[in-house]
Amino acid sequence: MAKHTPYLFSEDARAQAEFYIQALGGEILSVMTHGQMPGANEQLKDKVLHLSFVAAGTSFFMADTVTEPVNPGNGISLNLEFPNEAEAREAFDNLSAGGRVKHPFSMAFWGTFFGQFEDKFGVNWMIVTEDPNNRS
Repeated sequence: MAKHTPYLFSEDARAQAEFYIQALGGEILSVMTHGQMPGANEQLKDKVLHLSFVAAGTSFFMADTVTEPVNPGNGISLNLEFPNEAEAREAFDNLSAGGRVKHPFSMAFWGTFFGQFEDKFGVNWMIVTEDPNNRS
């Protein structure tokens, strides 16, 4: 069985990870910089090579982009499913702060709460609640 771990590239991985942790709760587990690599480029020494963090009980990886700028895209949305409306609404409100709401958090036609937005870093998110008819 595979484990999904979103990997995000950022202009400032530390700041972006801290935002997600503040919005959802969690912690940074590890940070490796380019300066820790053998033969590191002095200009990149403080850039994040790999950052691991947990937010909302989900594992994420991040890195600073060093070869090309980050261009917000619409090819990926991070989907977080919460057990109840209160937790989902809190995550939606916290993460969408400073971003652009695409679909307000509300009851969807399929019977769960749903909201969609682009956060202030250009990452697309979907926040949903569990389907009460499809619990394992």
